[in-house]
Amino acid sequence: MNLVTTIILVFFLGMEILNVITLYFKPGSKKSNAVGVFKAWEKSKNDSEIHDFVKYLVFWVAGTKIIFILLIIVIIIFGDPITQSISIIALIISIATFYWKLFPLIRKMDKENQIEPKGYSIGLGIMITTMIIALFIAFLIHFLQN
Repeated sequence: MNLVTTIILVFFLGMEILNVITLYFKPGSKKSNAVGVFKAWEKSKNDSEIHDFVKYLVFWVAGTKIIFILLIIVIIIFGDPITQSISIIALIISIATFYWKLFPLIRKMDKENQIEPKGYSIGLGIMITTMIIALFIAFLIHFLQN
């Protein structure tokens, strides 16, 4: 794997690892894409049954991110160039699914003042778009060199 592709993937892994740590140990944070930005997080604390359910879903997300992280590490270390290229495309597609259901929902919540800070959904959308573009560049470089 070339240096640019490795740097992009390692940066992505670093972001995801920090996100997992935040989701498990400080889920109410407003940093690292945790759920503290949602006003419903604090409201859920008023009902222990609902709050336990919300925490369960947050930890579920963190657990699936760990699977994602470990698979990427295995592919970087042990994957042949074809597997690495296809994996980058799979990563792009899986990240892009954010725009199917999650982005419309978070935009709606943002417009209805359910998220703090206001405009968070746009920043998140830009961050995810930037990551998709970076991974696509990594794919092109990787594909052209192999």
